[in-house]
Amino acid sequence: MNREDFEIFKDGLIYLDNAATTMKPNVVVNSVVDYYTKYTANAHRGDYDNSLKVDNEYEGAREKVRKFINADSVNEVIFTKGSTESFNMIVFGFMSGFLKKDDEVILNKGEHASNILPWLALSKKIGFKIKYAKLNDNYELSVESIENEITPKTKVISLAHITNAIGDIRDIEKVGNICKEKDILFVLDATQSIGHIKMDVKKYNVSFMGFSAHKMLGPTGVGVLYGKEELLERLVPMEYGGGMNIAFSSDGEYTLKELPFRLEAGTRNIAGVIGLGSAIDYLENIGMDKIHDYERELKTYLISRMEEVPNIKIYNKNVESGVLLFNVGKYFSQDVAIYLNQFKICIRAGNHCAKMLEEVICDTNTCRASLYFYNTKHDIDVLVDALKDQDKILDTLV
Repeated sequence: MNREDFEIFKDGLIYLDNAATTMKPNVVVNSVVDYYTKYTANAHRGDYDNSLKVDNEYEGAREKVRKFINADSVNEVIFTKGSTESFNMIVFGFMSGFLKKDDEVILNKGEHASNILPWLALSKKIGFKIKYAKLNDNYELSVESIENEITPKTKVISLAHITNAIGDIRDIEKVGNICKEKDILFVLDATQSIGHIKMDVKKYNVSFMGFSAHKMLGPTGVGVLYGKEELLERLVPMEYGGGMNIAFSSDGEYTLKELPFRLEAGTRNIAGVIGLGSAIDYLENIGMDKIHDYERELKTYLISRMEEVPNIKIYNKNVESGVLLFNVGKYFSQDVAIYLNQFKICIRAGNHCAKMLEEVICDTNTCRASLYFYNTKHDIDVLVDALKDQDKILDTLV
């Protein structure tokens, strides 16, 4: 699907590491190049033609994001460096003034480091309790497991829509409804889902959300923090500088701008934001439902073919997302990845930034293949044929 739009695939690359980052279609690359070669200027700083065009492109991208996630206002869309910065802003900019010592936050052990480490750090400072909703025998997180951890002290539930290692798709609509009923803040990591499944922050009652552009065909180094406007008004900036203030003086007084600008200090990644806008246009031209349906079809084929591989251990064959976690017999995961590289096959090996997951699956290193709409059954066939010849894995290390 649309593979011809990606220059990088012309040399036979078989890219199966889409949970790490995605490839960029020509239209996204061209939009970034155009900014640097045709109308470079700073945003919100000038009164000349190039600067005004940059303003229009930058704020146009903000409106595209707003529409893409169905936020109420562009004031609810803050551009960041990526999911990691977004979650640190949520935790240290808002939760540090919201959570108290006796409060409880519900996480789970399948989460990425970006949605665990900030909470751990703040908990050490404030003393609130972190509870981990249990994963089931398939390493998936159920709504019931979350409900079992809720008490009158629960103030926040923070989870990924789709996890980057197991790839289970959580029922965020039910979680959002529970949070609404019980007056709990719902923090959502949409990093792995934003480019695969249609997002609606109002339907899911999301309080805060973060995601990265590079996971959805956009450039690296840019992401989004979404927050309900009344919550963002209470979020303390983590950075102070140009672009986010109205005035400051030597008597120590200063006045900050209104949202969203007061949370975007300094010069942002303008080219990245423009590229994100182009990526959203590209995805919407295909259709998010069409992408999700194709990926489910491809995942079914991947499972059926991988089950032909001798000595294969699949950890998550029941999940519908394009993420497949596996190991091959006695072989170390990185040895498998190095072996596959000679066939121009790209997979991920290691713990996938989800270091608590090993406490559940009892394996410290795994292989991960992750699909996107530009992958094909041919990609899968080449992967399976290479793994069937697994006796040669260690030969590549000699």
